[in-house]
Amino acid sequence: MRTRGLARMRGWGGAAAMAVACALTGSLVIVLPEAGGAVKSGQGEGRASQGSAAAAPARAEECETPEESLSPDDKDGPTIDAIRERPVKKLIVGVDQNSYRWGYRDPNKKTATLEGFDIDLAHRIAEEILGDRDAVLFRAIPTNQRVKAIQSGQVDMVVRTMTITCDREKEVSFSTAYFKTGQQVLAPKSSSITGFDDSLDGKKVCSAKGSTALTKLEELKKEGLDADIGTTVPNQLDCLVRLQLGEVDAVVTDSALAASQAAQDPTVELKGDAPLNTEYYGVAMKKPEKGEDDLVRRVNQVLEDYRKSGWQKSYDHWLKPALGESAGPPAPKYSD
Repeated sequence: MRTRGLARMRGWGGAAAMAVACALTGSLVIVLPEAGGAVKSGQGEGRASQGSAAAAPARAEECETPEESLSPDDKDGPTIDAIRERPVKKLIVGVDQNSYRWGYRDPNKKTATLEGFDIDLAHRIAEEILGDRDAVLFRAIPTNQRVKAIQSGQVDMVVRTMTITCDREKEVSFSTAYFKTGQQVLAPKSSSITGFDDSLDGKKVCSAKGSTALTKLEELKKEGLDADIGTTVPNQLDCLVRLQLGEVDAVVTDSALAASQAAQDPTVELKGDAPLNTEYYGVAMKKPEKGEDDLVRRVNQVLEDYRKSGWQKSYDHWLKPALGESAGPPAPKYSD
């Protein structure tokens, strides 16, 4: 496996791709200092943890359909007012900057601005809340720092291929689902691995810390999966780099991300006929305190409009080349 080395680095172009990939997964993907105001600007930093603790128990006990969210509303409230009252009137959004076609910087473009499916959605939310699609400040955050960035107030929300789960809903609030996916294996085309089966026995598998992929692998390990799942990384793309270097035999991640990475590197492919399970991406935000759920409801209203106009256009532009035709966005589910 280790003979593949740099010869397999494709997608962004041989050795140059390695430099770009390492730069994106290393020095650039950081949680920026908490500058420019927290989500509740002027209302005290300590409220993030208090709100999370207060709201978690009831939802945790009831969580059977995690993709349910609060009903949509286009009214402003204290959370949105606080965002508008900042000196710099911008929505602060946590994103990825190295997930090909989701949130990334194209090294072939001089401006290297962030673009992708998630980035389009973030611009749409900013446009409908602040009246300007460019009134958004992107903060690149690693996979394993998404919840922390929300709770600490470093970002107003995370739009970063973040799967809605019951465990995560103990710590943050989610919008309704905007994308359907599931866990799948990514491996070299020449590999004997065929999916989540005995072909993984004895193989080294990589996943991201804090990801649903790692959670699923840990569950399968308890059920008898005979694979080495000890290789974990802060950012999911780091797994692709390790696969390209021959340090691991396979990657487990969301099928949507895996398909984009296969488009980036044509020497790898998704294994198995379909994802192992069904998961949904949502926009993650701080758990609202009493009377302060306006941001969650407003984002759900944005998604209502976006499903009708915008979602398909963005999908066709960014994801259709790798994922094929789409049945459209998942239908929203509301808890009230």
